[in-house]
Amino acid sequence: MDMVVRWPEGGVVTVDWVMGLGNVLDYASRNLQPSQLPDVIPVSVADSLILAASKLMHREPNCVEVTVEASSRVVLVGDVHGQLHDVLNLVQLAGPPSSNCIFVFNGDYVDRGAWGFETYIYLLAWKVLLPHRVFLLRGNHETKFCTSTYGFEQEVIAKYKEYGKHMYRKLLGCFEGHPLAARVANCVFMAHGGLFRQIEVESSQKKGKFGKGYRSKKTLKLGTLEDLAKARRGVLDPSGTGSNVIPGDVLWSDPSLNNGLSPNQLRGIGLLFGPDCTQEFLEKHKLKLIVRSHEGPDARDKRSGMEDMDKGYTIDHVVKAGKLITLFSAPDYPQFQATEERYNNKGAYIVLEAPDFSKPQFFEFDAIKPRPKVSPYYDFVNVIDSDEELELGSGSDDASACSNN
Repeated sequence: MDMVVRWPEGGVVTVDWVMGLGNVLDYASRNLQPSQLPDVIPVSVADSLILAASKLMHREPNCVEVTVEASSRVVLVGDVHGQLHDVLNLVQLAGPPSSNCIFVFNGDYVDRGAWGFETYIYLLAWKVLLPHRVFLLRGNHETKFCTSTYGFEQEVIAKYKEYGKHMYRKLLGCFEGHPLAARVANCVFMAHGGLFRQIEVESSQKKGKFGKGYRSKKTLKLGTLEDLAKARRGVLDPSGTGSNVIPGDVLWSDPSLNNGLSPNQLRGIGLLFGPDCTQEFLEKHKLKLIVRSHEGPDARDKRSGMEDMDKGYTIDHVVKAGKLITLFSAPDYPQFQATEERYNNKGAYIVLEAPDFSKPQFFEFDAIKPRPKVSPYYDFVNVIDSDEELELGSGSDDASACSNN
């Protein structure tokens, strides 16, 4: 059987082409050396796929509106972190994307797992096939900082050798195009880290090129969907300051059990937001559910009082207006770790169906085992943990009650 993937004539991607791509990627991960991947996924094919998907996503707004018909269902997916075989399994379990099955993926497609490139282009193929039925939101690992630290850059270079740096640059450009969030069926908000602050534009004593400067308000206030719509997302590493502060929050923030909005000191970027913030955001935008991701079992292990991520999801806030859920879709995570004791967590995905799309149905699943043997692409023993302070951001040390007044 010919295993070489060829770009379809006229660039018209079909279901058979996407399914065939998935089969080739699975085969290659089990039977070929990583450096042999270009033998079955040529550079020209990867380039064409990345470009087609990038063009689609760059045209999408910061917060995509996912319109859902009564006959359709929606599958929500959290972090997958280069665990190709678990992603292939998840798509099979949930039923593949189609005209009546919408998928919204919540970022962190790469890093830590050994098949980030394969996972990412597989999901890009679904995006190109069904651009209004498949939505790929951005995670904090779709950044230059994380991918140069947690293995993805090294993975791409190892697999594509002399074309590796070229391919990595193409992928970084694609990362910049991912939308930051989605509003599903007018009742569910989905974003990788969660909520974000309001920023103000003010005249600066040292005026820049356009005569205005940005700063975070000293007293943090919760941002709105209108603020999110105006944020500048096309940057590789959104920071905790300036015009990139909202994307930085969206990608890096975490929920807290305590009320208020405060800097996320553990990560060094983003915010901690309490149940009162969840209530305010839901009430203001007439929503019933917030779904975020960003925290696997290793992250939750460091957060006293927060529920463990052993079943692939947690319900972190229950307030009058609705709920905040953390969803994590990478089972038996991380693939590589320094200790012999594993978390053995399940992954999960959420299905939303009529008549009430705000009522989540949770589906747990186990990791595909055994995983093909492969070496890691980063020093998982000595590298800094992604859940510890990164010294990327700055902000006020004072927690603020959520308010938009």
